[in-house]
Amino acid sequence: MAKLSCDFRFLLIPAAFVFIYVQMRLFATQSEYADRMTEAVDAERHCTSQTRLLIDQISMQQEQIVALEEGKKRKDQECAQLKALVHDLEKKALQRIINKTQVPVAAVVIMACNRADYLERTVASVLKYQSSVASKYPLFISQDGSDPNVKTKALSYYNQLTYMQHIDYDPVHTERPGELIAYYKIARHYKWALDELFYKHNFDRVIILEDDMEIAPDFFDYFEAAAALLDKDRSIMAVSSWNDNGQKQFVHDPYALYRSDFFPGLGWMLTRSTWNELSPKWPKFTYWDDWLRLNENHKGRQFLRPEMCRTYNFGEHGSSMGQFFQKYLEPIKMNDIKVDWKSRDLSYLMEDKYAKYFADILKMAKPVRGADLALMASNIEGDVRIQYKDQSDFENIARQFGVFEEWKDGVPRTAYKGVVVFRYHPPRRVFLVGPDSLQQLGIENA
Repeated sequence: MAKLSCDFRFLLIPAAFVFIYVQMRLFATQSEYADRMTEAVDAERHCTSQTRLLIDQISMQQEQIVALEEGKKRKDQECAQLKALVHDLEKKALQRIINKTQVPVAAVVIMACNRADYLERTVASVLKYQSSVASKYPLFISQDGSDPNVKTKALSYYNQLTYMQHIDYDPVHTERPGELIAYYKIARHYKWALDELFYKHNFDRVIILEDDMEIAPDFFDYFEAAAALLDKDRSIMAVSSWNDNGQKQFVHDPYALYRSDFFPGLGWMLTRSTWNELSPKWPKFTYWDDWLRLNENHKGRQFLRPEMCRTYNFGEHGSSMGQFFQKYLEPIKMNDIKVDWKSRDLSYLMEDKYAKYFADILKMAKPVRGADLALMASNIEGDVRIQYKDQSDFENIARQFGVFEEWKDGVPRTAYKGVVVFRYHPPRRVFLVGPDSLQQLGIENA
């Protein structure tokens, strides 16, 4: 029994060693497993970190892609804008080339002095129709004197017109007591301005406006058509946009044009060849428009005028002190439709055709004689003609109808070969016929 017990103890020792070994192996295995778990956790963390990093990188790349796409859109927009700009610049460059090669029809000059408010109204009216034909009609403002408001107003249009300034320090001595100095200054200003435009700027034609005028829609087309006649017919001295008897009750036909022996003024065009003749003898101390109406200066040449005015003079206050304004200027009917002058045959206005053209119309008019001529004329259907004996007789008849009575150098206002024509109860025409008008027109037994 004792031997057996001893043997059992000896068996415990290997068992203990086995147990310890097993425990050690188990610990080693657990340690290894723990290490592997740690490595797995670290690997998972690393993988998660890398995944997040990759996600961040993808996100950043997506943002970069979006940014690139937006950048591309901006570049495309900028490219489109640049293309449009280049196209616009090419058009403007081409227009400049065209403008340089296109010969203007006429320079247009607005004569101004000291009425800034009037000037603004005139320029607004002119620019309304001139802007689309600016290359044909370069626009100028010529100021007489140094009124600061007029100069400031004129310079405010710096990109639409050219400003000129006339400073004259020479004293004015009137020829007769009571004459207005302003008219003398105006004559000097006209001479200076026309010399500048014809000789310095080298224009072939000039249209003169004043700072109290508005223009009709077909103003520039009218002058372009008339310029061709002015160049062909040397018997035409100038073209005017004005009819002295153009009050609304005396006009009817916006297409009607006439020749006249009386210079109308108030919006008119002349050529350089005519100015070459006038400039050396231009009056320094007189009324320049009445000077032009003297036969010694126009030398029998005539003027073109419309029946319906292409300008309207709103200047009640000015050098003329409103003379005749309410009676003759305020009621003027300015044409308000755009006539296509390019499509119209104006050859009837040439010197070799016009006398016959006018005579044929005059021959058809019914003669009227008597005391109350205006009443008689209004009761006759169709055109009428009334013979006057002399200037006094003409003035009496003109007074009955209400048309201009004035004569200059033997010529009534608007007259052609002594005949003054106007509408009366339109469309009827009244012809006031001079004592030798029929003979001048070759009309016999009429």
